[in-house]
Amino acid sequence: MPSETTNALFRPFRLKSLELKNRIVMAPMTRSMAPNGVPGAANAAYYRRRAEGGVGLILSEGTVIDRPAARNDPGIPFFHGDEALAGWQAVIDEVHAAGGKMAPQIWHVGSVKSFLTKWEPAAGIESPSGLVAPATLRGDAMSEEAIADTVAAFAKAAVDAKRLGFDTVEIHGAHGYLIDQFFWSGTNDRADRWGGATIRERSRFAAEVIAAMREAVGPDYPIILRVSQWKQQDFTARLAETPDAMTDWLAPLVEAGVDILHCSQRRFWEPEFPEIDGEEGLNFAGWAKRLTGAATISVGSVALSGDFMGAFGGESSTSAGLDRLIARMERDEFDLIAVGRALISDPDWPRRVKEGEALKGFDAANLAELA
Repeated sequence: MPSETTNALFRPFRLKSLELKNRIVMAPMTRSMAPNGVPGAANAAYYRRRAEGGVGLILSEGTVIDRPAARNDPGIPFFHGDEALAGWQAVIDEVHAAGGKMAPQIWHVGSVKSFLTKWEPAAGIESPSGLVAPATLRGDAMSEEAIADTVAAFAKAAVDAKRLGFDTVEIHGAHGYLIDQFFWSGTNDRADRWGGATIRERSRFAAEVIAAMREAVGPDYPIILRVSQWKQQDFTARLAETPDAMTDWLAPLVEAGVDILHCSQRRFWEPEFPEIDGEEGLNFAGWAKRLTGAATISVGSVALSGDFMGAFGGESSTSAGLDRLIARMERDEFDLIAVGRALISDPDWPRRVKEGEALKGFDAANLAELA
């Protein structure tokens, strides 16, 4: 039994066909350890260990759609092609055998270059306007045909996720990658129906992707969308400066078929609009839930002293308390909490929380292998 102080984390959660034993989610974390884009036995064992450790829902690392330049690192897995999909079949079978639930995170990196490798895709790089950041050119603006093919590729990935037995599917629409590049005025200056002066107009591409995926998987299969205000190109970027703007951004995506909004912050405890409800006010996930009525996942430096971008520079983090998290979970500010780096260093993190054991921090050295 969980201790009274952590009961809020261990309540079951149900939405449509998805039933979870607790509220702890493994955050999607790029590991770049799928040779030739194919997940193998090491990848399957890695995810199985987190299921054995008690995670309620595992979100895979980003895995890319069938577009020529959808990835920016040769170790990122594909979510298309017989060999890669057979690898993912083995992954979900291992997770289910350990009693876990899992979603693939479906991804297209757009024009973002990896800062971990000099590798470049052989095909042309694509984005909404041929920009990777405001006034920074990289790649080509997508044609109508390229946009249509990309929407179709996302829908095909959703079909394959359901066919392989994944319990739900997540779309990566955050952190400055392709979908987020459509959202962001700094990387979307199109003059056609895929651009526009408002965030509602620039959300059209994401809404089309979601609607196509919803039609492909039917009404009862849950769809998760990861979104963020910040971009890796600009940590201070904000798509929505007010609650009304956030409604304009997110409500059409929920109407298109999203069931759960995965709201990425660098630090989950930071209030989204402190000018409205103070320094202890609702975070991003809290506001998204209030404004749209959708279930939400919060994320950002859970139980750790430093944020995750520092990990790419080799920064480790010490363990931090859970008091702020538990307080927000107890008042149902959001529905689920995603944990990232702590689960890389300790697959048993959920069990330790449940049993009241001391928690480990994050050791950046653990990024060197799948363990």
